Amino acid sequence: MAPLLEVSNLSTHIQLSRSTVRAVEDVSFHLEAGETLGLVGESGCGKSMTGLSLMGLLPPGGRLLDESSIRLDGRELVGLPDSELRKIRGNEIAMVFQDPMSSLDPTKTIGYQVAEPVRLHRGADKAQALERATEVLALVGLPRPKERLNDYPHHLSGGLRQRVMIAMALACEPKVLIADEPTTALDVTIQAQILTLLADLKDRLGMAMILITHDMGVVAGHADRINVMYAGRIAETTETGKLFSEMRHPYTQGLLASIPRLAQDNAQKLYTVPGLPPDLSDPPAGCRFAARCTYATDRCREEEPELVGSEEDHRFACWHPVDGPLDLTVPTVASAPSEDEAEADAQAEPATETDAEPEADPAAAPVATVTTRAQPEPASHPLLEVTDLAKEFPIASGLFRRSQLSLKAVSGVSLTLGPGQTFGLVGESGCGKTTLGRMIVGLEKPTSGTVTLEGREIASMRERELRRFRRDLQMMFQDPYSSLDPRMRVEAILREPLRIQGMGSGKEQLDRVTELLGEVGLPKSALERFPHEFSGGQRQRIGLARALTLNPKVIVADEPVSALDVSIRAQVLNLMKRLQAAHDLSYVVISHDLAVVKYLADRIGVMYLGKMVELGSGQDIYERPAHPYTAGLLEAIPVPEPEVERGKRGGGIKGELPSPVDPPSGCRFRTRCPFAQEQCAVEEPKMRVFGDGHVAACHFPLQAPVVDAKPSAPTAESAGTSGGEAAAAR
Repeated sequence: MAPLLEVSNLSTHIQLSRSTVRAVEDVSFHLEAGETLGLVGESGCGKSMTGLSLMGLLPPGGRLLDESSIRLDGRELVGLPDSELRKIRGNEIAMVFQDPMSSLDPTKTIGYQVAEPVRLHRGADKAQALERATEVLALVGLPRPKERLNDYPHHLSGGLRQRVMIAMALACEPKVLIADEPTTALDVTIQAQILTLLADLKDRLGMAMILITHDMGVVAGHADRINVMYAGRIAETTETGKLFSEMRHPYTQGLLASIPRLAQDNAQKLYTVPGLPPDLSDPPAGCRFAARCTYATDRCREEEPELVGSEEDHRFACWHPVDGPLDLTVPTVASAPSEDEAEADAQAEPATETDAEPEADPAAAPVATVTTRAQPEPASHPLLEVTDLAKEFPIASGLFRRSQLSLKAVSGVSLTLGPGQTFGLVGESGCGKTTLGRMIVGLEKPTSGTVTLEGREIASMRERELRRFRRDLQMMFQDPYSSLDPRMRVEAILREPLRIQGMGSGKEQLDRVTELLGEVGLPKSALERFPHEFSGGQRQRIGLARALTLNPKVIVADEPVSALDVSIRAQVLNLMKRLQAAHDLSYVVISHDLAVVKYLADRIGVMYLGKMVELGSGQDIYERPAHPYTAGLLEAIPVPEPEVERGKRGGGIKGELPSPVDPPSGCRFRTRCPFAQEQCAVEEPKMRVFGDGHVAACHFPLQAPVVDAKPSAPTAESAGTSGGEAAAAR
């Protein structure tokens, strides 16, 4: 039997005003009914453009070359008129787009948008279409679907909006579903729910699915076969288990090695793939990965390898194939990139032939560089101390907006941070992490509680005094694109803090920003460019340089790598650790990814709905979690091991975060906790000790508490108002 979807020699070119971008070149694959194909690779490698080409949704100037062929259930789609494609698009082949907020129409209700494809393709009337919309919204697990029909997209959380996008795609029961980065912007807990939902729906409806992602852990548990794409071409293709255990392409090997693991030794530097993907408007000759490959020879730079292999089900395009995963345990740098390249691995321009390494022995496998990082000694007096910090935002409600409710963003959180230390804050979106970070740097005034830096309280300072004091407290924002002024060049962006603080002459300021660019691995030429001219990883480096401008003592890094590819993520994490050692920085790192936080942090605090529910070292949190919420976060992290990921199906934390306007009584996690009992609803749990510096607030913990041990402060009475949290954090 012919495959359900057969793609042959797919080539997509996009004509720009002065050049042609070869976004996809000579891509071929097939897809059977009920099968899931993973497309993985860095941003700009052609994954999303492949999906858009299958849908016939090319950007202006985009076209498929004549040799391209896309056959769906035996019917050729290339060359069909738009009127025929519209009958197929959304009906037989559908797509879940990457960002649901920008893909959903903000002016139309959820019910209207989910019902629309049913009315267009099935000829249903309004009542029938809304009935089908209710049915499919229930199918994707939207709570109270009939009540949600009149809601607008902004009424829903990110996870619920993604479910609506999936419902729209499934409304006409398509044969093929393309899911483009369906979980990139979501918390690990919601991500796990969405991936499980997609897998269950695929099995129930008998669909074929293409899963596009840069996360190797996501495809490990949900794809039957994987195509690794690089610079618009397929670099390697095989079934999932074989790809992870017997990979042959160095790019595949590098992607897998770049992922921070929970078991990662945080004294060992993360492996990185140096450089950036090439400019597809002028791709290099030969192998497109050669400029970044430690095995590259002259042949690689002159001849392009074909997609071949000794086995029909495992093909790769490489002149010097590797043999399995990278060995990350041997502390040698014999054939790895040099230390300077590894640190300044994100040059503004893509790597070129002249940047390439000398010929390397293809049999010699590169290994990760191991560096020793001395653990900072506990300080007798903390550098930063947060005590019983709370923040409530008033909300007007009622007919005349006279009734006052409050959103309880942070409720009685305490922590301490010593010089040169890193404190990690983890939890889902909406748990109060960012609000806590903004209060630490003085961007938000606390409702109650104190923040002190070197014994001086911040909240009570006047604006002028706070502005001077803020030199020592800087923030690295989550989205560098929105936090960098698009109208200012990099030089002006980095000089601005120096100018406002009146530090140095014009020449001294220029010398300082030039020095900073070198420290974060960007060339001097970057000073004259605007933020939109950089990649996401480079913009994050600029954000870090700006935070370093005034030589601060503490940097609050809010989700510093959440939106980055795995290879760029490893580069930024290595850079943060190197700069910490060079400048004796203290970090507060905010993230929903425990693997990232464990790699960076000396101590970790787990937040849930404004409360700190567990505090401990990375080993405590990873190996001996006491709170069910912490264990659920750990279980939800995608692991690049197919056997482990497939064994998780259906596990993890259920449901969505309750509203912080009206949090549950007693333990705030009880509405999602599998161990909750009556006591949890009426009594707020107290912090209990589970080891040296390891405390958690739970009535029914996963570990036995230390008998007769109590947090040292006499006011340590609960997770929310505990002075003992501060003592434990020390």
